[in-house]
Amino acid sequence: MEYRLHARRIDPHGSLAIAKEAEVTLDTDLAGRRDAMNPVELLLAALAACMLKGIERVTPILHFQIHGAEVALEAIRQDAPPKLTLIRYEIVVDSTETDQRLDLLHRNILKYGTISNTLSGAVPLEGSLRRKV
Repeated sequence: MEYRLHARRIDPHGSLAIAKEAEVTLDTDLAGRRDAMNPVELLLAALAACMLKGIERVTPILHFQIHGAEVALEAIRQDAPPKLTLIRYEIVVDSTETDQRLDLLHRNILKYGTISNTLSGAVPLEGSLRRKV
């Protein structure tokens, strides 16, 4: 499988990424901007999308009953050299499944996620999956 994306600079304050028929405004302003995601936030968004898509892929296979899901992420960055040193996540699932089934879902989300597998080879991923209270 191959993926394609094209990005271009709009002006000193932002850029635009295009894939298929979707467009995303990129925060490439050195001062930052509130109405667009910066590169680290885009990376975290990709990981969140991977985890949520993993839930959509795995739940029918496992006959897993789910009413909703959320992912919260945070990244820790060092300055010299600039890189992420840790990504923390919390997956919250609205479900009445047993704790054992929630653990199975969590393992499957991580095991079969393209982005989570790619990132875990470069930066530690720490997190959990819990039931919504």
